[in-house]
Amino acid sequence: MSHFIRNTWYVAATSDEVKPNTPLGRTLCNIQIAFFRDSKQHIQAVEDFCPHRGAPLSLGYVEGDNLVCGYHGLQMGSNGKTQSMPSQRVEHFPCIKQIPVVERYGFIWIWPGEHDKADPSLIPELTWALDPKWAYGGGVYYIKCDYRLMIDNLMDLTHETYVHATSIGQKEIDETPVKTTMENGQVVTSRYMESILPPPFWQQALAANGLPTDQLVDRWQICRFDLPSHVMIEVGVAMAGNGGYSAPDALKAGSIVVDFITPETDGTMWYFWGMARNFKANDEQLTSAIREGQGNIFAEDLEILERQQQNLDKFPDRQLLKLDIDAGGVQARRLIQRAMKQEDTRVNKETA
Repeated sequence: MSHFIRNTWYVAATSDEVKPNTPLGRTLCNIQIAFFRDSKQHIQAVEDFCPHRGAPLSLGYVEGDNLVCGYHGLQMGSNGKTQSMPSQRVEHFPCIKQIPVVERYGFIWIWPGEHDKADPSLIPELTWALDPKWAYGGGVYYIKCDYRLMIDNLMDLTHETYVHATSIGQKEIDETPVKTTMENGQVVTSRYMESILPPPFWQQALAANGLPTDQLVDRWQICRFDLPSHVMIEVGVAMAGNGGYSAPDALKAGSIVVDFITPETDGTMWYFWGMARNFKANDEQLTSAIREGQGNIFAEDLEILERQQQNLDKFPDRQLLKLDIDAGGVQARRLIQRAMKQEDTRVNKETA
């Protein structure tokens, strides 16, 4: 049985991954999907399966508003109905599944569950994505692990001391207690460190914001988990003694680490990562530098998570410890489990 919610919105791709006239094939939540842009460049999504011989439609091309199979030229409409095929009458061809899809904030979102329940208003609001005072840069990784391992990883940042020792890690993360709370259905873990030296990544951010890099700072990490699998992390540093998280903008460098985690299968995932910042928003060179640095940081997580998954698969009966630092991930998993149970209960009642 799959361990993810279906009646919800997941990030499926970044907008720039689906090029005009070129379909994109991607498996998400155990569904093979072909994405393409119609003649008005609106995003469309259907099952990646030609009803003729089963070839992936994503291996074809786009013609007008249709997706053309690259095997025998069958033309598939965005509604999942075959529109035409050379020398064939297609009115009785079986339909394929149309996937609810919305393009918003530079991301492409899908609803893998029941079509009639797909409400675009349920897509989370990303205020920073619409604010010209903010800049964003990010990327995507394919990772061979259960998507919940990434949630565990992001809701417990003590691993930074060891996995990211040369960039954002420092011993004070280990030494500072973490607090876990529930706030309006959101799991929040927070850590505030006072009067410490900034690690290399934050030295660069301070310098970019015109602040000294060799003085003590107050540092914060606030991780927020929302269903189905989104984690937004407020991070930053401020010159020590000026209010920390609440310090004036001129005395700090802060940002939001953006994490959209989408299951591919029960043991693989797509990870859409990035950083939104509200200082020097027009500096494209800085955006590129931060993207490169953050990409290198997340690449360090990738090996750990994939090897962790291999161990868990090899020793499925091993009982794992749950410590106070794991509370955020534990609470997030409980929310997911509860939502899945409610979804299954409702489906069973409707089919009974």
